[in-house]
Amino acid sequence: MIAVINAGGSGTRLWPLSTPEYPKHLLKLTGSDSLLQDAYRRAKKIAKHVYIVTEGSHAHHVKEQLPELTDENFIIEAGRRGTAGCLIAGLQYVKTRHDNDEPIAFLHADHVIHDVEGFAYSFKVAGEVSKERDQVTLIGIEPAYASTAFGYIQKGESLHKDGLAYEVAGFKEKPDFKTAQSYIRSGRYLWNCGYFVGSVNTFARALKKFSPEWYGYYEKLLAANTEEQYKKTYLSFKNDAIDYALLELDDELQVVPANFDWMDVGSFNDVHGAVETDEKGNYVHGKVETDMVENSYIRNDEPNKPVGVIGLDNVVVINSPNGILVARKDLAQNVKEIAKKFQDEKK
Repeated sequence: MIAVINAGGSGTRLWPLSTPEYPKHLLKLTGSDSLLQDAYRRAKKIAKHVYIVTEGSHAHHVKEQLPELTDENFIIEAGRRGTAGCLIAGLQYVKTRHDNDEPIAFLHADHVIHDVEGFAYSFKVAGEVSKERDQVTLIGIEPAYASTAFGYIQKGESLHKDGLAYEVAGFKEKPDFKTAQSYIRSGRYLWNCGYFVGSVNTFARALKKFSPEWYGYYEKLLAANTEEQYKKTYLSFKNDAIDYALLELDDELQVVPANFDWMDVGSFNDVHGAVETDEKGNYVHGKVETDMVENSYIRNDEPNKPVGVIGLDNVVVINSPNGILVARKDLAQNVKEIAKKFQDEKK
């Protein structure tokens, strides 16, 4: 198997730690390694060859964090063109270097997963199913609660008696809470975590059949003979998610229910749930003093500036060289709008 890790995005919901120049996958949020370094470690469990798709503005940081890789392992985007662009770039790169029938696992660099063995097993199954049926195979997460923040994959007919894989019956956008509850009760839905497997030839056939526009983009990228022509071609792509560009149009998909834990740290509320806390439910990092504080995430990345927090509950307090954030933890999703305003001021 080959692994292609998508290390793009800006992670604006984690401002001021995450910025467009230094996105969240570069941050050490849950341990001594960054999310990217953890993702690479997992990828090595399933693949002989690992490639990283990243955007030019922070490619040097990505390379610094993965010093064992050479320049040949990095696919540099000329500009951000969504997860659909990352897929096309990965396919073009792998096609010229490997057996075009070997399964490729497309991964993300900003997820938290602890069960690496379960992760490897799920991708082994997905690779086998994809190769056997010559169709793109997804990996879906068994829902832990009625989330309104994730899209859902509806399971169709079972492809194995032991329930290792199912046909995909459909996709559901982020639902309201009552609808999410009905999904959980049915037992027929999985969270869509954005992981999928297929060979170069499998994806090419799917694109040609279900997404002619993006198949055209793929052919144009294959035909680019110079670096300048490649960049110009890539920048001509639409900025689109692979879900809309291909997966939701493809009615020949399979899904493997994940045999591992998974968390998408999309907000500080998520980050707080992914780290160890003290007996009061607090996570405290850096030069910080607290008094009568509970259920809070407090981080100070400036050692020469002490931070004190008193009498607060359910809050996020971040001090970094990029800015200061104080927010109610349950409103952490709103950070994106604040970050956007600061970014607009820079323009």
